[in-house]
Amino acid sequence: MDVLCWRKPGVCFRKLLMVLSAIYLSTDMTVAMKVTSIGPQTVRKARGETVVLGCTFIADDADRGELDIEWSIMSPDTTQKDELILGFSGGEVFHYGSQDLSKRLSFTAKNPALGDASISITDLKLGDTATYQCKVKKTPGIDTRKVTLVAEVRPSVPRCSVQGSQDEGSSVSLSCKSDEGMIPLTYKWERQSGGGLPPTAIQNPGTGILLIQNHTKSFSGSYRCTVRNAVGEEQCVLSLGVSPSVNKAGMIAGAVIGALLLLLLLLLLIWLLICCCNKRRYEKEVANEIREDVASPISRSVTPNASVHSSFRSILGYRSHHITGYHYQRANHSVIYKEQLMDIHKPSNYNLTIPGGAPVMTFAQNREGYSV
Repeated sequence: MDVLCWRKPGVCFRKLLMVLSAIYLSTDMTVAMKVTSIGPQTVRKARGETVVLGCTFIADDADRGELDIEWSIMSPDTTQKDELILGFSGGEVFHYGSQDLSKRLSFTAKNPALGDASISITDLKLGDTATYQCKVKKTPGIDTRKVTLVAEVRPSVPRCSVQGSQDEGSSVSLSCKSDEGMIPLTYKWERQSGGGLPPTAIQNPGTGILLIQNHTKSFSGSYRCTVRNAVGEEQCVLSLGVSPSVNKAGMIAGAVIGALLLLLLLLLLIWLLICCCNKRRYEKEVANEIREDVASPISRSVTPNASVHSSFRSILGYRSHHITGYHYQRANHSVIYKEQLMDIHKPSNYNLTIPGGAPVMTFAQNREGYSV
């Protein structure tokens, strides 16, 4: 290069002029229009909230053209066109895209031409998650900025509950569970009153379980659980008490004794029912025997011997009993009845003194008044 410039200074000067012109034009294009917004390239917001996507810019005096601002949703497929959603040109605002998004989308400044092309989206929805691009153009200057918006679900209000017994000396668990929320969800238990967490407490940030071992009265109090994710947090509070320890062995013994007493009562009731049934059966059979043993009226033409034989057949025709306790009573009843029957049929004194002096024989009468 030095040798060329020494031999041909005119050629060297022209090349140097071209390099300086290129540098000047490149610097002029960069400085002329510049988006000055700074901040994270990814913005996370909870569903239902309002988000602002920043896009401030500075124009140079060399930018003589008309100001044109465009907001687009970048297509994840590079072969597809981006979706234009909002524009500003000639002092007017233009809405594009879906009607639902257009109602919730607007410039934050009344006049974006003053250097603030930031936009706001209200009532954020999960479908609003996308990469947005802000392009500011004023001929010959142009600059862009991209920002990724992630709409997430904040945790719902968790439910706090106590699992297990609160008896003194036992293990008790405090549960905290949120039904909604974009993962990962992180749980944290804190003690609102009575100092910090018990020394025997173990908490799991992923499940929301706080295990307290060897529960004592000093561990009782108010506990607060906080669940959070990247876009929000919620809390719940519960009160933990303590109950005196229970003698489990005594409870078991009492339950066993109570069961035995109930069984004995049931057996006694069954025995009483059996006795009642046997008594009724006995009374019924005795009544039947009495009806069978009562002699039917005998005609006067029947001889005493026939009556005696009929009574013996009636006595001998008794049914046998299957209950052992009845045998003695039946036998005793039969003997008494036989004796009475023999007395009835025993020949009585004959009346031999009737008028006329003729001896006449008469029969004795039984209890029913019949001659036998």
